[in-house]
Amino acid sequence: MNTKNKYWIIAGILTLFTSFLHLIGGQISLVNPLLESNLVNQTQTELLGVWHMVTIILFASSIIYLKYGFNKKGNSSTELIAFVSYLYIAFSFAFIFSSAFKSALAPQWILLFPIGLLGIIGLKKSQTNA
Repeated sequence: MNTKNKYWIIAGILTLFTSFLHLIGGQISLVNPLLESNLVNQTQTELLGVWHMVTIILFASSIIYLKYGFNKKGNSSTELIAFVSYLYIAFSFAFIFSSAFKSALAPQWILLFPIGLLGIIGLKKSQTNA
């Protein structure tokens, strides 16, 4: 690949935005109420750990998308990008199914699905430019 992959760059920027939204907005609207709840301390601790694991995944995958999106050397790891992209699509389905199951909108899929889709479109572009 001799050019930048704009789809991966957009996916990386969107993922970076999502990571900050998760870190700041989620802390205020979900984590703080969780920590003030009557849940057992062990449960709070484990849910807090899972929350921060998601934050780490968001930041790390934004680095992956941006790194390979700006890579002009042609040695992109398409397997890694495919894995991350399909992971985001799977994450979005988890929120869609949870929303349907609980009859409440969990809007996270609105950001997660386009990230995965952009990654897949970028894979198709990288294969045609190879």
